[in-house]
Amino acid sequence: MPDRGRGRANVFPSGVPGRRGSLRARRNPTARRQNRRAGYVESRHAQPPPAPLIPELAALQAIGWPLPAEPADAVPPDSALSDPGLSAAAASAPPNDDPAWRRLLAEHPQARPARVIEQHRSGYVVSDGPDSAGFPVDSLPEWQRPRFPPEQRPGVGDWLLIERSGSRDKVVALLPRHSAIKRGAAGEHYKQQLIAANIDTVFVVCGLDADFNPRRIERYLLLVRGGAEPVIVLTKADAALAADPEAVALATGALVELSQGIQVRAVNARDRDGVLAALSPWLGPGRTVVLVGSSGAGKSTITNSLLGSDRMKTGAVRESDARGRHTTTHRALIPLPSGACLIDTPGMRELKPTGEEDIGENFADVEALAEQCKFRDCSHHREPGCAVRAAIEAGKLDPQRFANYLKLREEVAGAANKLANRRAQKSEEKVLGKALNKRLDEKYGRH
Repeated sequence: MPDRGRGRANVFPSGVPGRRGSLRARRNPTARRQNRRAGYVESRHAQPPPAPLIPELAALQAIGWPLPAEPADAVPPDSALSDPGLSAAAASAPPNDDPAWRRLLAEHPQARPARVIEQHRSGYVVSDGPDSAGFPVDSLPEWQRPRFPPEQRPGVGDWLLIERSGSRDKVVALLPRHSAIKRGAAGEHYKQQLIAANIDTVFVVCGLDADFNPRRIERYLLLVRGGAEPVIVLTKADAALAADPEAVALATGALVELSQGIQVRAVNARDRDGVLAALSPWLGPGRTVVLVGSSGAGKSTITNSLLGSDRMKTGAVRESDARGRHTTTHRALIPLPSGACLIDTPGMRELKPTGEEDIGENFADVEALAEQCKFRDCSHHREPGCAVRAAIEAGKLDPQRFANYLKLREEVAGAANKLANRRAQKSEEKVLGKALNKRLDEKYGRH
């Protein structure tokens, strides 16, 4: 009888050593990786699975799939696509300029791309074309969620790779985002909340009534700068003009200083032709736009005008403060007749920075003045030679804008400290986890 001592590895007829203390042969990870790249998976019958059902490129483009700027066959030689298996898989995947996207498409040849069009607590609804009503996919299990902070989980606008598993669809990869809108979540503990992903244009919607607040618009502009182009949309222009013929001109003038070259459009949200004429430059085929603003600003009304139908529910607005109730209860991506995609979001009453914002991008005028101060560490209060104070006294800088700058700068700095602490904690947990796994491997063998 052969020796089966605990210190020896099991040997099977194939000659492949097994794990110590295990009756199962050790699998060859290199062979598994090569098979997976070539489109095969290990199975009892060693047969390749059926070819994936890849949606047509036109259908993907209709829900925002970014088309490459170069021909599909002109694929730059990067390391991930030098493998023949990956190259073959990438050739059959939808074309894209992003090397990271091509790499993931090649690594998951049996997966098909789909976009998140709705997000709920129970999971996601994704779509692979404008004619698709969407199909559900599961969210992360509860026990896995602590591994991924909220901003790293899928959100509306994200592109996913989906594989069929039995009778259900599962997410196998989240394609990297080219832009994202995030805010700090409410509460004492630091968290980020993803508003929308892969956005080309952000329409910051504000009513020309009691809701009009340049300081709030400054806060919105600070948060939405993340690879997307902001556009300020002033609604209820008809009512404002009826009350004061100069209302639109005055509001636009008030935004000139803070807009820093950002386009401003005034519309009557119920006038479909007027809305289309004002916003059409940003609604081309394949583009994705998102509406953000407070409740009652007219986001859902704009959506209905762009769709040409009353698809989104609208609500009344209180006359006392022009505030509305949340008629949009969840974020949803909607294909538009123009070929663009629109994401409607619920009204946001609290806008906390994440710590990743660039305060100088939105307050370039204030930062330029600060560089002219006599002292480098000038606090812009009572120091001699302060260029900022001189500009305020000369009427060249709005004191309310400067006060908002100081407030937002302090909030961004505080959030940045919390973000740094969270990253340091995650890094420490990762190091401790690796040390624990190493100790367990030494004691019990690889597990």
